[in-house]
Amino acid sequence: MLRVVAVIAVCLLLAGFSSWPGIAHTLASKLVAPPGASPLLQTARVDAAFARLPHRSGLVDTSAGVPVYWRALDPGDYGMAYAWTRPANDLHGVEFDLDFHAPSAPAAAPRGTVVLLHGWMMDGGSLLPWSLALAEAGYRAITLDLRNHGRSGHGPAGYGTREADDVVDAVAALRESGEVVGPLHVFGVSYGAATALFAAADPRLGAERVVALESFDNAGGAIRDMVPHMLAETGGSWHARITRTWLRWRIDAAVLDAAIASAGDTLSLRLDGIDVGTALAQTPGCVLLVHGSADRHVPVSHGRALAAALPDARYLELAGEDHLSLPMRLDRLAPTVVDWFGAPACPQIALAAR
Repeated sequence: MLRVVAVIAVCLLLAGFSSWPGIAHTLASKLVAPPGASPLLQTARVDAAFARLPHRSGLVDTSAGVPVYWRALDPGDYGMAYAWTRPANDLHGVEFDLDFHAPSAPAAAPRGTVVLLHGWMMDGGSLLPWSLALAEAGYRAITLDLRNHGRSGHGPAGYGTREADDVVDAVAALRESGEVVGPLHVFGVSYGAATALFAAADPRLGAERVVALESFDNAGGAIRDMVPHMLAETGGSWHARITRTWLRWRIDAAVLDAAIASAGDTLSLRLDGIDVGTALAQTPGCVLLVHGSADRHVPVSHGRALAAALPDARYLELAGEDHLSLPMRLDRLAPTVVDWFGAPACPQIALAAR
């Protein structure tokens, strides 16, 4: 759900909505479907990277009639060099450097398969660094574009619920075609993390391990938390600052409630009833929850609530990390995630991030 409110803000102001119903209606329309791609997603850069990599990709059908795009990397030595930075003049931005090479040796047999699920307004390509890290650790890494994102088809958003059904169907098709081999694990970020937890609760998926980074606990609650935070930001262009000031005056709790209710009516889905914790409590697999203590987009209270929903889940809270930085911290998290997937039995504690 990165940067969604920045896009909403501009849309609202340019549309000239000055009335309470108009703002609620327009905000609801942006909650129904992602309003484009996040500025953080550099599609051309990702496509250029995959052009240098041996990979497979395609579309699989789902029972909902929404084709899902997938892309797979096999295990190998990619010589990945990765570093991330936060620009000094942009406290809410992130940048990263990524270099790699195509493996010179044939791919080894995978020790398992990891399905990776991206965040709101992103696509599977945004998880290329994680795909490479997991492939270097011996896993086949398969990214899926969730419905309404990337190269996948369109359908009513489900805030993780309907998307999870797509994931279950897509994995079944990929398993039948031989792409899913060995133990299956799922890795999700933000919107994708909620989807991963809903999917893992379905026994048809057969996931042994799950890693969920910065998932929301309740969809309606996450929207109520995120919108005021995004409007409280102070950086950006003069136009963005004026827009946020105007919207802070116009958007209050009543407007948010109306927008959430209206979006739910459109989707035939009560957003306040989308409770990830309930799904988590039904998950048979081994779950690692990770949240940043400085997250203001999806506050750390969501992560703590999820941890309370399943006492057997392992919860790891990283001090100082926020919603943008946490998924970028492969230096801290990649060894932990690899250890989590590779442990012979479900770890009894959340392995310390290195």
